[in-house]
Amino acid sequence: MALSDGLASLVIAAYGWAGIAAYPLTGPLLALRAAKGKEDRARRLERFGYPAIDRPAGPLVWMHAASVGETLAIVPLMRELRRRDINVLLTTGTVTSAELARFRLDGEILHQYVPLDVKPAVRRFLSYWQPDVAISVESEIWPTTLMELHKRHIPQILVNARISDRSFARWGRHSSVAEALFSRLALVIAQSDLDAERFRDLGAWPVNVSGNIKVDSDAPPCDDAVLERYRQQIGDRKTWAAISTFDGEEKIAMMVHRALKAHTGLLSIVVPRHPERADEIEAMMVEKGMKVARRTRDDVITPDVDVLLGDTIGEMGLYLRLTEIAFVGRSLTGEGGQNPLEPAMLGCAVLAGPKVGNFRESYQRLVRSGSARIVRDAEMLAKAVHFLMTNDLARHKMIDAGMESMQEMRGALMATVKGLEPYINPLTVKAKLEPRTARRG
Repeated sequence: MALSDGLASLVIAAYGWAGIAAYPLTGPLLALRAAKGKEDRARRLERFGYPAIDRPAGPLVWMHAASVGETLAIVPLMRELRRRDINVLLTTGTVTSAELARFRLDGEILHQYVPLDVKPAVRRFLSYWQPDVAISVESEIWPTTLMELHKRHIPQILVNARISDRSFARWGRHSSVAEALFSRLALVIAQSDLDAERFRDLGAWPVNVSGNIKVDSDAPPCDDAVLERYRQQIGDRKTWAAISTFDGEEKIAMMVHRALKAHTGLLSIVVPRHPERADEIEAMMVEKGMKVARRTRDDVITPDVDVLLGDTIGEMGLYLRLTEIAFVGRSLTGEGGQNPLEPAMLGCAVLAGPKVGNFRESYQRLVRSGSARIVRDAEMLAKAVHFLMTNDLARHKMIDAGMESMQEMRGALMATVKGLEPYINPLTVKAKLEPRTARRG
């Protein structure tokens, strides 16, 4: 069944899928308006496919990651491509992910904002950059982009692929349309056997399984001098962290803090998923009588500070190194959960709410190993934090189990690279043959 651009847009708009946009229905201007707060005005023309930097000579792989988590996940893969002298163009959709790319990969890769999924923008983008291969992460599929890549015989590959229960059910009700779309993917490398089975059911082929490449990522870095300064300021106070929190979970963190402070002299570390919400979060905390130190102000953590508000980008490694207990957000008031692997690899006992479907296999493995616990509500979270703070043996047992699980789960990056070899090995040869001077497309 042929799937026209218009039909694809209508289907996606009607039935949705995380990572699939309906921009063709609304037009570029409305799409930009819908993304208010996530756009860099100085670079807005990139969203219409206009380049802001030179395209280097030689082979080029276009990689797209929607947000921070996906960007971090493919850092090792991008570095593997660069090691082979293959140019890497990374596109992201938000200011936060763009800043993270600059922070972690400045000088190593090229970065642009992803073009809107409309024909003029996509065609302009592809004509200029002329990628040899397009690789998207997790659940990022854009109908118009996929069609244009297919017309130009540019293979599109989905790596670290996953699909949620809700998305799979929606696509399953429209299997013929799903097959027409998913069959245009050259390759899917899925996180789990379940994800692989679902992609095959929807029409993708071939589908490999790699595991979650986030496990193979390096632990997030931090500034050692800042870490030592904060540790000295905190002293022997008990700490816990609520990371990647969504709206409502900061309030829950404050409930936990108030319940435990009298017993522990507690310092709570709160790291919102979207740092632009920091003013709102601080105002809520101050209204509840909390004293807040903000990382962006470089505030001193004095003995009377209740909360360190981690309102920066790219410093999760700092916040997690200040504690041994981490609640991972978007799991109590949000949906889908956030990545529990970073706190596990950095030596934290992991807590989360029950809504972790987007990271189901990771949580299942951590829970089975005893390194993570699921809590139902704020009261259960407070009890779990208190238990771990006051029971060193139990806390260290969870931490050790998490570190062991991380070692056992490694290998996804190697499996992903192996799956990509038919596409990237020719580019490795091409890179050795072509002169490397910048050019305009």
